Amino acid sequence: MGRYAARRLLEAIPTLFIVSALVFGLMRLAPGDPAAMQMGREAARPENKEKLEALRHEMKLDRSIPVQYVYWLSDLVQGDFGHSYRNKRPVVDLITEKIPATLQLLAGSFVLALLFGTPLAILAALRRGSLLDRGVMAFVSAGLAIPSFWLGLTLILLFAVRYRWLPPSGYTPFFEDPVASLKQMLMPAVTMGVYLAATLMRFLRADMIEVMGADYIRTARAKGLSQRAVVSGHAMRNALVPVLTIAGLEIGALLGGSVIIEQVFGWSGVGWLIVQSVFDRDYPVVQTAVLFVAVGLVLVNLLVDLAYGWLNPRVRASYGR
Repeated sequence: MGRYAARRLLEAIPTLFIVSALVFGLMRLAPGDPAAMQMGREAARPENKEKLEALRHEMKLDRSIPVQYVYWLSDLVQGDFGHSYRNKRPVVDLITEKIPATLQLLAGSFVLALLFGTPLAILAALRRGSLLDRGVMAFVSAGLAIPSFWLGLTLILLFAVRYRWLPPSGYTPFFEDPVASLKQMLMPAVTMGVYLAATLMRFLRADMIEVMGADYIRTARAKGLSQRAVVSGHAMRNALVPVLTIAGLEIGALLGGSVIIEQVFGWSGVGWLIVQSVFDRDYPVVQTAVLFVAVGLVLVNLLVDLAYGWLNPRVRASYGR
């Protein structure tokens, strides 16, 4: 299994290279001059033209895009992620400050989706065609169709503006004030968790229906095993294997959705940082933040692949090849 993990990590290097090249190129094709934005109104004055050119030279913006990319990549290999154009701080420090907020939001969304979606999907599969099953499928259709930003704004209008039960926006570190942090996290976590729950429920229900009709399930029942033992010991273990793939992919969707949701709720995470840095043309922050997200997705997919081996002995045996 260790060799398999090492091989997958090596295979991820070309993916990260392509991601870095695309982000680097697209940022520089966007309109706006970071040097001029940093100088502000002073950049428009003719007497400051030489100062502007000197600043562009210092930021290496007077080189061609391929040359700039080589400079950035060489610094990256040496562990130098650069400094923010706007804040003059190391990019790594800015990102590491925001990572806990994003991880907290992702964890909250994932936990809510699992706690809500898993039992309902199993019950819907076991009671196929019932009122509960139809209600679950209605929720799945609505959860997949409703835009996340619209749901977030609706929750704000309902629970923050009308009833004033929850704060409309903001972020408080969990260990600084757990109660305030959880209150602020609830609405964005629900907003992101609804789509994830709908996706997991859709696939888990279908997989459970298929597994419950398999021969080995009938054999287990013929041996006198209880319904709980059949479901938890046999059906769930096999039904979760394809669902893991969906869960791994949906984490990527959650990361993409967090960019919007963090803006809607003023949640100061990596997504919020990326959007602000795009507006400020803060190239080093955007490039490094997107690269960090890509590395996170690679690691998540690796963990999903390794989880296959834990759930399926046949997959685990293939790791030794």
